[in-house]
Amino acid sequence: MKKIIQLTSGRGPAECNFVVTNVFKKFSETCTKSDIKFDVIEREIDKDFNQLSSVIIELEGNDLNTFLKTWLGTILWIGKSPYRKFHQRKNWFIGCFELEIPKENSINSNEIVYQTMRSSGNGGQNVNKVNSAVRATHQLSGISVVSMDLRSQHQNKKIATTRLLLKLQEFETNKLKELVQEKWNNQTSIARGNPVKIFRGDKFGE
Repeated sequence: MKKIIQLTSGRGPAECNFVVTNVFKKFSETCTKSDIKFDVIEREIDKDFNQLSSVIIELEGNDLNTFLKTWLGTILWIGKSPYRKFHQRKNWFIGCFELEIPKENSINSNEIVYQTMRSSGNGGQNVNKVNSAVRATHQLSGISVVSMDLRSQHQNKKIATTRLLLKLQEFETNKLKELVQEKWNNQTSIARGNPVKIFRGDKFGE
């Protein structure tokens, strides 16, 4: 079973990006303990504090519906702002939503061209010595994405393919953006009083 979810701060302030970053860490740890495989498909970083404002994750494992019951919806963190020392607000909300899985059979695999290259950036010397990064290009539309997240060329190809399919879906139908925005808009007005999960304090304990 596969699922794609998004953790997002929505339109929240910088503190909500701080919450997304830390909740993502907790979510990743829980996935590992639950023997659920996960790959980061896309992430957005805020420019001011280098925190995650949004992260899209592909999950693969058994009985994901049960696992996600305690995650999908609004998540609350109760704690003092790490950026504004005298700010009185202590309740910070983010959203966790399921996204539509791109339909791979709508794209012919022959339409995608893969190119390997050397990775750049963090990851150590070994990363830069081999062609582990992968660029995936859809020939008809010209849309291209790169994955250099992992040292494995095979895994980078998989991530690049999923990332490209998401881009193509957004390009062709704009459903992904509309779905994310619609889900966030629907949740913010009613779900803040009923968070599915609550974290507290600097260590994000439950």
